[in-house]
Amino acid sequence: MQVCCVYAGKDRDDRNLADICRNFAKGLESQGHNVDIVNINTDPDTKLSFYDYIIVGTVAKTAFGGSIPESLVKYLARAGQVSGKRCLAFVTKAGLRSQKTLSLLMKAMEGEGMYLKYSEVIKKPDAALALGKRLNVERNL
Repeated sequence: MQVCCVYAGKDRDDRNLADICRNFAKGLESQGHNVDIVNINTDPDTKLSFYDYIIVGTVAKTAFGGSIPESLVKYLARAGQVSGKRCLAFVTKAGLRSQKTLSLLMKAMEGEGMYLKYSEVIKKPDAALALGKRLNVERNL
């Protein structure tokens, strides 16, 4: 399976989000999947059309949560054919309202027609590795 882990941090070099995506990749690769990692702050033109499964992650823009980077919303709107793609949404544990941030991310993804299979607030990169090892990635039918 072709999997893409897309993330948008507060700045171009969000090391925590990058570590989480690398750990998702390690876990999924241990199941035999091919995983690409895309930082939309540095690769804003990458298309998601040919991927079977998409992981989208971000962090709250403010300490009180409740907002996601506008660049992520714009990216999803122009990322190619994503409607019907199975996907996972995650946010890093930051601020007071991480669940609200996750809810907004899910709403943005569903607004593009993506089919959410799982969502999670992730505190540490090790949690992403464990989740990647047990994640059931299935092909779109």
